[in-house]
Amino acid sequence: MELTGKIGSLLGNKGGQIWSLGPTASVYDAIALMAEKKVGALPILDGEALVGIVSERDYARKVILKGRSSLDTPVTEIMSSPVVTVTPAHTVEQCMRIVTERRIRHLPVVENGRIVGMVSIGDLVKWTITAQQETISHLEAFIGGTPQF
Repeated sequence: MELTGKIGSLLGNKGGQIWSLGPTASVYDAIALMAEKKVGALPILDGEALVGIVSERDYARKVILKGRSSLDTPVTEIMSSPVVTVTPAHTVEQCMRIVTERRIRHLPVVENGRIVGMVSIGDLVKWTITAQQETISHLEAFIGGTPQF
């Protein structure tokens, strides 16, 4: 694992399960699905087209704090759009830079106009920590005279 590792590899390790909703879904439907699947954001798809992303942060800031009803508010009213996306060819390092600079926590991965996965800042941090641990192990083995291949 390296910081130059591709997001496609990260998705391969993570699994490519994607939960999404359509644009007519209510905010309540989105929050219920996020709670059930233990995720912090959902892509909003119109057919196969990614039209937005809705997150727990959107819910807190655009529904709760504004006194709206989650049952009566469609996700299209609170979703973030246009969506910042990456491709499987992006590196973990590039994605870390994107989430840091854009102050976002979830990146849909799109290939040939179709969403193929989602990565969170947690996924990126986990990959980075694992890569650093592997580097440290290799360096310790090298310094100790027992290189590992």
